[in-house]
Amino acid sequence: MSETRTALVTGATSGIGRAAALKLGRDGFKVLVNGRDAERGAAVVKEIENAGGSAEFVAADLSDVRAIGELVAAAGDVDVLVNNAGFSWFGPTPDLDPDRFDELFAANVRSAYYLTAAIAPKMAERGRGSIINLGSMVGQIGLSGSAAYSATKAALAALTRSWAAEYSPRGVRVNTIAPGPAYTGGAAADRIAALGKTTLLSRAADAEEIGDAIAFLASPAAGYITGAVIPVDGGRTAV
Repeated sequence: MSETRTALVTGATSGIGRAAALKLGRDGFKVLVNGRDAERGAAVVKEIENAGGSAEFVAADLSDVRAIGELVAAAGDVDVLVNNAGFSWFGPTPDLDPDRFDELFAANVRSAYYLTAAIAPKMAERGRGSIINLGSMVGQIGLSGSAAYSATKAALAALTRSWAAEYSPRGVRVNTIAPGPAYTGGAAADRIAALGKTTLLSRAADAEEIGDAIAFLASPAAGYITGAVIPVDGGRTAV
């Protein structure tokens, strides 16, 4: 009997996280669906189970470092970690107040940092694992109104390279997916559609297309990829 592999997906109750969780469930992973909303989490778990997969909802507010420790303890051995949790903020730079700035970095950067700090060494001890960080095209290009959000995503790209240097020699692959505009329910659809028109493919992505890229990086097919920031942006950053 093949060994059951476990994937922990943060922010998995909606959008890209949900899409990734569903895809990983279809690929045979036991999926730990993380989020704050138990009702939405239960719905994702049910979707995975109805498709023949295995899943469990694990609640945690990742803006709380203590909750991160509790999540790690509840998760046990994790083979794939998808650091997807976080949120975006767009607006004029002076309009972002200090508390919201701190919340943005706590959700987008600090949560990924401390989850990886707790889980990557255990992966390295076992000699295998995959960590996938959710970046963004705005971590690589300038977009008016996104200074702070862009900085969080650029930070994840830098962390990816450093973590690859730290853990990949012991079998842990660390990569970032950098999506372009995607319909996730987290931003106004008209804004996403307008950004989609700026890509080479002249459209925004569906969340499922980003989920497929995440699942690829979690699979053996990506066994020689580490330390990479992979654009899934319809060519937006290519030219």
